[in-house]
Amino acid sequence: MKKHFQTTLSLLFLIASLTIFSSYTATETLNNKYSIKFPYRKAGLTERQAAAHLLSRFTYGATPKQVDEMVNMGLEKWFTQQLDADQPNDSLNASLVAYDVLTKSNKELSNTYLDGGQIRRKATKEGLLPQDSTGKLEYKERKGEIDSFMKAKGIKPEGELIRQLVNQKILRAAYSNNQLQEVMTSFWFNHFNVSLTKNESVRFVPCYERDVIRPNALGKFGDILLATAKSPAMLTYLDNFRSVASDNNNNSEEGSKRLRALYAQQKMLAEKGDTGMQSKEVSQKIKGFKNSQGLNENYAREIMELHTLGVDGGYTQTDVTNAAKVLTGWTIYPMSDEYGGAGIKKMIEKVGEDKLIQQGFVHDGDFMFAVNKHDKTDKMVLGNDFSGKDGYNEGLRLINILAHHTSTAHFICKKLAVHFVNDNPPQSLIDKMAKTFLDKDGDIKQVLVTMVNAPEFWSKDALREKIKSPFELTISTVRALNAKIAQPYQLFNWINKMGERMYYYQAPTGFPDKANYWINTGSLLNRMNFGLAMAGQRIPGVSFNLAALNDNHEPESAQAALVTYCKILMPERNVDSTVKRLTPLVTAPAITQKIDAAAGKTAPPQTQDQPTMMASSDDNMMMSDAGSHNKKVLKEKVNRKKSADYSIQDLMVNTGNKTMLSQVTGIIIGSPEFQRK
Repeated sequence: MKKHFQTTLSLLFLIASLTIFSSYTATETLNNKYSIKFPYRKAGLTERQAAAHLLSRFTYGATPKQVDEMVNMGLEKWFTQQLDADQPNDSLNASLVAYDVLTKSNKELSNTYLDGGQIRRKATKEGLLPQDSTGKLEYKERKGEIDSFMKAKGIKPEGELIRQLVNQKILRAAYSNNQLQEVMTSFWFNHFNVSLTKNESVRFVPCYERDVIRPNALGKFGDILLATAKSPAMLTYLDNFRSVASDNNNNSEEGSKRLRALYAQQKMLAEKGDTGMQSKEVSQKIKGFKNSQGLNENYAREIMELHTLGVDGGYTQTDVTNAAKVLTGWTIYPMSDEYGGAGIKKMIEKVGEDKLIQQGFVHDGDFMFAVNKHDKTDKMVLGNDFSGKDGYNEGLRLINILAHHTSTAHFICKKLAVHFVNDNPPQSLIDKMAKTFLDKDGDIKQVLVTMVNAPEFWSKDALREKIKSPFELTISTVRALNAKIAQPYQLFNWINKMGERMYYYQAPTGFPDKANYWINTGSLLNRMNFGLAMAGQRIPGVSFNLAALNDNHEPESAQAALVTYCKILMPERNVDSTVKRLTPLVTAPAITQKIDAAAGKTAPPQTQDQPTMMASSDDNMMMSDAGSHNKKVLKEKVNRKKSADYSIQDLMVNTGNKTMLSQVTGIIIGSPEFQRK
């Protein structure tokens, strides 16, 4: 009996030991899933300072007490979770439900959100506007009828799509628990830039970000390169959708016949004196037909220069031309009658998609490879032979070669290091990252791990050496203040005013990622004005509780508030020099009048080409009572002395700490140190 008891006890002890060991092993496996080991102590940093550094680079800014949460969790575990990007976002997702743009396909967006010209053409077709209408005066006179027509047909103005696109980006950046995924989504969108300034691309941008960029932001580089190459947004933005083999240009018999017919129609309308909508449509068709014919090298050049190899990547103009030939026929599956879609739809209906596929056509979602537009000659790119008989596979092979090229590895890794380390990252770090890029099949997660495991990431040359872009400044302010956003577009107005008009950068380079682009005298003034307006709650639809950040303890003076809130808004930094620099500002004579003059402009004016829906009802996503709260804040008046030596300390006596606190906070947000990350 005694022996049986001892055996049972031993078994129980063994089971308990195995359970504990398994739990420990599981935890260790999670922490070492990516072989993460941060060498911050060798750089002389504490664990808390290291946490703050990680938050400054891999999120849009620390939220209150987030450093404590990271230290309690463990820095490596936190970074592992960010790499996996699978943290729940229930509240954020609930706030995005009203944005129907986020759930629609490219085809649905193309047929729902129309620009002014498309709306006028549809109205003319329905008989709401006369055929010879110039489309302006008549449109204004019949606006009520046209609005009813649009509602009945489910048509919405393009500006509404843009508003939703901007709003969701701001909300995701501010509130997503998968912060690294959002940071990398912005990084890759900027790298593979497309712009709302190109009308043909506008309705493809939401799906481009949702289906192409975000899902691949932490994947393999080859996957995101191919996904962008096949996306309607990129195909239209860099014109590859209209690139065809040289023997398919308008000198061909079929092309010449079609062009002659269009010219004949244009001549007939001119003889009739028709200068209305129909004449304009024919002119647009002629222009579009000419543009759609022949070889277009735009995308071939940019995929080499900007997306992969870099400007010094070792390619020649001949490589660009031949790459363009390889990519002829890469186009868009028809979603509407726009951009040549009507002709392709007729061809598919006439021949049948199954037969077209047998002939070499490829249909993959919104992408189509049109074999009849492909250059069938033999080519050579970067020393690699391409047979004209391989069709679609030629393009796949080219993209694979570019994705795994040594020049690509160094170009991409340098760009990542510039973004996450400093404007001039050491070559030793770039070489380490590039080796991982090549060894790990372009795995972006592994490249980031190599970067954060390297001493260069933690050196004094990396700490607080990056300047926030206007978007980063705005979102980091929202997160630092734990603010609630009811009207995201109000923040976009400020981001735009500070110099970063999201989604609108026209050049394929994307926004520059260095300090000298963002910082100048005018931008510094706008940043200070933003800080004062934000802290003073003068931006409609954005609210927060400054006192709550300090556990509702009121600072005894402006000087005490400056010290306390510098530490809250810039955690784990030595704020002594910042406090010394800012003290004269919070104690200067007549500072309140100057602050109110600077911050009194609640929002920058709208430009004509911005969407007009500034604060529609479904903007109120994150809180229901923001409107009344902000009205109350805006109505608050401060009785001021007219004396020139009226300081913030005087203001505290007359109006209490609330106004003083907002002004001190505004000065901190506008300070050079808060601009750094």
